[in-house]
Amino acid sequence: QVQLVESGGGLVQPGGSLRLSCAASGFTFSSYGMSWYRQAPGKERELVAFITSGGGTITYGDFVKGRFTISRDNAKNTMYLQMNSLKPEDTAVYYCKAVGPYAYWGQGTQVTVSS
Repeated sequence: QVQLVESGGGLVQPGGSLRLSCAASGFTFSSYGMSWYRQAPGKERELVAFITSGGGTITYGDFVKGRFTISRDNAKNTMYLQMNSLKPEDTAVYYCKAVGPYAYWGQGTQVTVSS
């Protein structure tokens, strides 16, 4: 059974940091590209960051502007998103997605940036 489980979300003040994790199981994690997406209330889901299966290529959404870092540990079947300098407009549900022969989504984790 394929599972993608996000964790690490929560409430943080503007300027703060969070580290999201996405734990994968049920498929060959090291063969899949992995992405973080987010969806704010009333808005479309948007790509935050993408990392290839081996980690050699990384892309970010334009709004990231050096604040976030995506990484993965294929030995642990886990992907991460380090988010720094968080802004209120980063408030959203953050999802991980596996990209390969099939596409798999996690259930999401809420990130709220507010004072």
